[in-house]
Amino acid sequence: MTIIVTGAAGLIGSNLVKGLNDRGETQIVAVDNLTRADKFRNLVDCEIADYLDKGEFLARFAKGDFGRVRAVFHEGACSDTMETDGRYMMENNYRYTRTLMDACLDQGTQFLYASSAATYGGSETFREEREFERPLNVYGYSKFLFDQVVRQTLPHAHSQIVGFRYFNVYGPREGHKGRMASVAFHNFNQFRADGIVRLFGEYGGYGPGAHLRDFVSVEDVVKVNLFFLDHPEKSGIFNLGSGRAQPFNDIASTVVNTLRESEDKPRLSLHDMEQEGLLEYIKFPDALRGKYQCFTQADLGRLREAGYTERFLTVEEGVARYVRWLLAQPA
Repeated sequence: MTIIVTGAAGLIGSNLVKGLNDRGETQIVAVDNLTRADKFRNLVDCEIADYLDKGEFLARFAKGDFGRVRAVFHEGACSDTMETDGRYMMENNYRYTRTLMDACLDQGTQFLYASSAATYGGSETFREEREFERPLNVYGYSKFLFDQVVRQTLPHAHSQIVGFRYFNVYGPREGHKGRMASVAFHNFNQFRADGIVRLFGEYGGYGPGAHLRDFVSVEDVVKVNLFFLDHPEKSGIFNLGSGRAQPFNDIASTVVNTLRESEDKPRLSLHDMEQEGLLEYIKFPDALRGKYQCFTQADLGRLREAGYTERFLTVEEGVARYVRWLLAQPA
């Protein structure tokens, strides 16, 4: 039976396609916008049945052109949190998603979609409840608004709807994301190019490199998505993070030490990295003031209640594995 993945050439989408392939699923329709053509590389080692541009997909799906579709993983969206074109953001992240969900409900198709931890914005509590949702930018608002529609729809939906509030996702197949790629990816490239890693300095009461985020490996993101694919009776909006907050300093030290390990050099403490000029803190950007989440940590209570019991990778585990993957890629 057909499975559709939108945003299929992106970070999460391409890893989902690969994860489905690993289960023997190849009847996959990949949907994306390949205006940024270099994204095609994320699908080169994947098996798909067809590719469609996002512009033509929606009308064809609504007409039933793909026959019986088991599930739609909707990962396609504008994920640039610095995007200021509100009309563009709402059309891509809200209106398109709402139309796609309606088509899935009409056809009895499982609908699993990407929400975001940006819905919490300025909150310090990260639990899937309306009172803690305070988006700081139009990206967060677009995701927040669709989640409200889902909450209104769930009581009378006759097929699965699952929203995943992704926290800071990192991992293989994100090289196309530019400035929106993970800090692990940027730290890796900075250190390889310049022999130094740069992090934000003090801001919001947090010391240099000490801002805390819930960093989650895309490996774990795929596992959770596939768990819900296997349990179509489970619906709702769920946080998808590691459940632990770690400082950006942990990312930097893991990247540097894993690269040093690859050259048979000894591990260094954070202090030693700074003393040796391998780590530098830069002034916090004015453009991010008032729009930056200094702390995030997913409350996994609802996800655990739904029956997901797997342990999530720590930064030290997941980022080290990611760095080794990056080192193994062709130049």
